[in-house]
Amino acid sequence: MQPGRPALPAPGSGTTPTRGAVMPGTKSAGGPQGAVDLKLDLRSPPESAKKLQSKDSSLLDGSPSELPSLEKTKGITAFQTLVHLVKGNMGTGVLGLPLAVKNAGILMGPLSLLAMGFIACHCMHILVRCSQHFCHRLNKPFMDYGDTVMHGLAASSSAWLREHAHWGRHMVSFFLIFTQLGFCCVYIVFLADNLKQVVEAVNSTTTTCHYNETGTLTPTMDSRLYMLAFLPFLVLLVLVRNLRVLSIFSMLANISMLVSLVIIAQYIAQEIPDPSRLPLIASWKTYSLFFGTAIFSFESIGVVLPLENKMTDTRRFPAILSLGMSIVTALYIGIGVLGYLRFENDIKASITLNLPNCWLYQSVKLLYIAGILCTYALQFYVPAEIIIPFATSQVSKRWALLLDLSIRFTMVCLTCVLAILIPRLDLVLSLVGSVSSSALALIIPPLLEITTYYSEGMSPLTVAKDALISILGFVGFVAGTYQALDELIQPGHPVTFSNSTIFVQ
Repeated sequence: MQPGRPALPAPGSGTTPTRGAVMPGTKSAGGPQGAVDLKLDLRSPPESAKKLQSKDSSLLDGSPSELPSLEKTKGITAFQTLVHLVKGNMGTGVLGLPLAVKNAGILMGPLSLLAMGFIACHCMHILVRCSQHFCHRLNKPFMDYGDTVMHGLAASSSAWLREHAHWGRHMVSFFLIFTQLGFCCVYIVFLADNLKQVVEAVNSTTTTCHYNETGTLTPTMDSRLYMLAFLPFLVLLVLVRNLRVLSIFSMLANISMLVSLVIIAQYIAQEIPDPSRLPLIASWKTYSLFFGTAIFSFESIGVVLPLENKMTDTRRFPAILSLGMSIVTALYIGIGVLGYLRFENDIKASITLNLPNCWLYQSVKLLYIAGILCTYALQFYVPAEIIIPFATSQVSKRWALLLDLSIRFTMVCLTCVLAILIPRLDLVLSLVGSVSSSALALIIPPLLEITTYYSEGMSPLTVAKDALISILGFVGFVAGTYQALDELIQPGHPVTFSNSTIFVQ
């Protein structure tokens, strides 16, 4: 067997080693198309910049993967993988789920969340299965989302898709970068607005935790100054390049958010009114708003393959994936239903706005601030792994580390500048997130399964199932677009973006 591999070899090229077992001495070589495989070792940034075997590549061709010298014993454990997976989903979107349940109905809401959680998990399994399929076929130890889609198009029966297969990688890379950096911008707005609210309410915050109206707020500095205040902490967090070290921050984020959710849950579980007055199924017009909020909440599709590729024993990943998504879906349903039952039609876009103005419940915001700080680093990991390996491969080993750190610093500053400069950033990112999340989580994986396995024989039932899921994803795109545009054209309405606890007045 030749030490190099062609860029797009034909399926069934022969027996290949088990996925994750890398042959010593194997090097990446550019194929006839000039494709480049960029190797990334998160533990040693200077070594992550490998020489290009071909100059005919672009930024979005970056395909970060493990170095051949990386020992499997240095991978992350099953528990660390579960921590990352749960944290990747448990963003600020959970705070808007009670309002989402209201928009769907007390019966339709939880049933729809359950169905969406199952479909999202199924699409993640499809993505992992297709990635493993091409890794075995093409003798590759690692394959990211973009590579998987590219090879899926190359394996299709359509000559046009095969000819334009490389655009699959470009498309996925664009969506991943766009979506993850969009999340990071939202997190900066969330951090600043929540801290500003806590500081301004400090004089009226009481120790008695009975329900009371929000007291008079003491005006403080502009929220944009709060964003700048968080910038140094965010820069320090993203300088962490080791996924195993990030698992520590991820664990801290999980703990802080779990504690805050427990505090919220114990309050909303008290004195629940009679639910018989609540509608079982809401209007179809408000259901579109539910769909946009819910699809945005399941946001971990971008970290699935990086986690699977770094796991010590990848054979356990499907079980870890199912367990993690089950935990996330159960938490979503619990918080969404209890929040709506407790506050009924008075539920606000973020459940934290319905909590009493006392220090116990103000601490919920502080805990979420700590959790989102850690979550920022994990969401930042995905676009960094796409962009930085390509950039560092263009320079000598001497400058690789400096360039790595400079790019990280620039990307963090970019997200902060966008959060500061773009008016009503939350609505713009709601639109972008709905489009990107629907495409990455629901539309692309089923179509990828069809292009990957159709030539090998697929049952009509499987094809119909994949087509139905993609259509559902398109509906999510339309619903999310409608939600954002409807609020953008009606500036007099308060912002109801599900991933923010503060609204633009």
